[in-house]
Amino acid sequence: MISVLLADDQALVRAGFRALLDAEPDIEVVGEAADGLHAVQLVRETTPDVVLMDIRMPGVDGLEATRRIAADSELAATRVVILTTFELDEYVFEALRTGASGFLVKDTEPVELLRAVRVVAAGDALLSPSVTRRVIGGFVAGPGRERTPVPLPQMEQLTDREREVMALVAEGLTNEEIGRRLLISPTTAKTHVSRTMIKMGARDRVQLVVLAYEAGLIRPGWLAG
Repeated sequence: MISVLLADDQALVRAGFRALLDAEPDIEVVGEAADGLHAVQLVRETTPDVVLMDIRMPGVDGLEATRRIAADSELAATRVVILTTFELDEYVFEALRTGASGFLVKDTEPVELLRAVRVVAAGDALLSPSVTRRVIGGFVAGPGRERTPVPLPQMEQLTDREREVMALVAEGLTNEEIGRRLLISPTTAKTHVSRTMIKMGARDRVQLVVLAYEAGLIRPGWLAG
């Protein structure tokens, strides 16, 4: 059974999501919150598999709530999916950077919402690296918003091959594609990706893309394309 917590300040939105999710035999809604502070409290109490988190809520917003959940080692198995009105919301990059595993627009088709919950609950990132690159390109690498690469201490732990693999993940390549590029097997590529994620403290491949940009492994020109 996949446990889900809903965090949205609109009762009607929560009711719609609950009705859809509870109708599935393998999904159960374990709680609802109308603000970020309550959401964090409920997550700590119920440790759900997935949190559907609205960004704009009174008091503690969804970004801060996501940050607190991602920073709690006891909630390492809980995945946050951001709910947004616009596909390329200016806050989405920040949400991904703070620990979200992906985002959904609120008017997404019911079947896609259900698929997203199951994908994230299985430990996979909801967004493909290429989508994450578009988000970064649109809202972080735009005119006047270029960021200076930030030295990340975790990068010092990476081998040259792991740095190379991290850059290829950020380029949007799958394990199979990385294997072909580096002339190694997909299994070996997967091992390198897993080790890189562990060393970087990334929850999934999406966060590796964000960290690669922050560390300067990716040029903004790639992302905007």
